[in-house]
Amino acid sequence: MNSNRPNLLQVFSVILSLLLCGNLAELSAAPRATRATTRTTRHASRAIYGVPTFTDSSKDDDAAFDDPVVRKAAVEGLGRYNGSVVAIDPASGRILSVVNQKLAFSAGFIPCSTIKPVIAIAGLQEGVITADTMLRVAPRKYLNLTESLAHSNNAFFEELGRRMGFDTVSRYGRLMGLGELAGYQIPEEHPGAFPSEPPAYGGVARMSSFGEGIQMTPLQLGALATAMANGGTLYYLQYPRDPGAMQNFEPRVKRTLNIASLLPEVRDGMLAAVLYGTARLSYISDDEQAFGKTGTCSDSASRLGWFVSYADQAHPKIVLVVLMRGHSSMVKGAMAAEIAGRIYRRLYDQNYFAGRHDAVGASAMRIGSAQ
Repeated sequence: MNSNRPNLLQVFSVILSLLLCGNLAELSAAPRATRATTRTTRHASRAIYGVPTFTDSSKDDDAAFDDPVVRKAAVEGLGRYNGSVVAIDPASGRILSVVNQKLAFSAGFIPCSTIKPVIAIAGLQEGVITADTMLRVAPRKYLNLTESLAHSNNAFFEELGRRMGFDTVSRYGRLMGLGELAGYQIPEEHPGAFPSEPPAYGGVARMSSFGEGIQMTPLQLGALATAMANGGTLYYLQYPRDPGAMQNFEPRVKRTLNIASLLPEVRDGMLAAVLYGTARLSYISDDEQAFGKTGTCSDSASRLGWFVSYADQAHPKIVLVVLMRGHSSMVKGAMAAEIAGRIYRRLYDQNYFAGRHDAVGASAMRIGSAQ
């Protein structure tokens, strides 16, 4: 017998080894396939939103009659993000600029936590809370209104909504312009939506903390902030887009809200949000400061990041509403506040605020003489 010829035992051993190696190779490949599938699934789940985080938000706008200084600052501040900026003169209700007009004039979005100032005003007016009221927000934690607005505490406003009830919350929401057109003769505008009964998910509590069931437009939020900035005058927002409308512009008052005595408590919370809370990225400078409220949540199509604010309480000069949309986790209220901060700082560097003092005073005198 040739000693170099393999015997049956050797042949069997070789075949068995090959089979084992093949199985091991398949087993080792399986986790890689699983990981690849997981990555694909996660990517697909993000793609379900179908809304990009980055785009040219201003490309389709007709901005021939926007305030050029405000518009430039807003476009540069927004940069490549998918969002909208609405800028308003709080002394007259005139819209100064709208970046991403298609988004701004859409049917509306859930307001997220930007609903909280409305609930705060309602709670103060109804005597359910005062500025010093401490509500339990965790087993061993209580907060007052200022801290709850600063940190956008949901538990505080959920409890406040429960105490007031749906009818009261609805009455104040509608009084402040939700569910109706905010503008005057703006054909593209939608009225948003306001529920006629408590939302099925979370009821009045979630409605009071997240705006569940509400569809709010940037114009509605801007009009509401304008009333807070000027002491209670809810203007029809006007967007003059031809020379005649520009030349013949006159403010139009929708209604006067009896909220002036309540506003200092709400402003304290909105200032605290900017100084050390959820909106701290909107900081302008030591000489100029904004009051603001962030909002972060998601709807069926995308993540949302809101920020509503106005600058300089002594002489309010501008209201900004920033709305961000996209599928990235970076889309949130803090991001919208950061963009507003960029806009404010650009305007500040161009002495926009200093130049507006006399104009705001003259506008207020004209409005006062007309009423």
